[in-house]
Amino acid sequence: MTCSILVGGAWGDEGKGKCITYLCDNDKPDIIARAGVGPNAGHSVEFNGEKYGLRLTPSGFVHTDAKLMIGAGVLVNPDVLFKEFEDLKKYNVKERMCVDPRCAIITEDHMDRDKKSEHLAKKIGSTGSGCGPANSDRVLRTVGLAKDTPELEDYLTDVSLEINEAIDDGEDVFIEGSQGFALSLYYGSYPYVTSKDTTASTFAADVGVGPTKVDEVINVFKAYISRVGEGPFPTEMTQEEAESKGLEEYGVVTGRRRRIG
Repeated sequence: MTCSILVGGAWGDEGKGKCITYLCDNDKPDIIARAGVGPNAGHSVEFNGEKYGLRLTPSGFVHTDAKLMIGAGVLVNPDVLFKEFEDLKKYNVKERMCVDPRCAIITEDHMDRDKKSEHLAKKIGSTGSGCGPANSDRVLRTVGLAKDTPELEDYLTDVSLEINEAIDDGEDVFIEGSQGFALSLYYGSYPYVTSKDTTASTFAADVGVGPTKVDEVINVFKAYISRVGEGPFPTEMTQEEAESKGLEEYGVVTGRRRRIG
């Protein structure tokens, strides 16, 4: 039995999606669970010559014998999830997906508030996906949950119970974090951060796993740093210099060009 958590060591964009795809395809875990904030984070997956940009589906979906789960700490936009079901139809993602009934639901109102917020959209550089306002409503105890969302009824599963029973039964569990340590609401470059903590301990809590059940944390870095959005970036180079080094990247969710350091 192994319970692994994969996290990002910088401002996101470290290549987590590619690492997760490789590890899950090779190690064949029984459960692959998505932790993290929600659909404001995009993971790039390349497999068998095809490319996918995922926002809710775990990047280990290529291992078709695994159950796919979204933990209670993750914000869910049903429209994003259902689009990924269509995009990944040949991998039977829809038939394997489990959503915790305690997941908070992102609405059009959340996305509208995100995009129109002078602070979030312009100062912080939010993705506009509605995650900040949805997490705000969760704190205020006014947000809707997956258990009250009719279109998600067929996918509802007590993710924490399933994962803990799997670990107790000697099965392998892989927990996929999103974004990166430097975007943590608590430990990152505040206020230019995301709307919750992004460390391994929070990712474990997102899917209902206690710390004593975690066997390893895999921290992903790349050879240079990049970030999307505003905020301090001590080693930032000009886009012209980045281009001269062949370092041109774009965010999966927004399509914005990444800053390079």
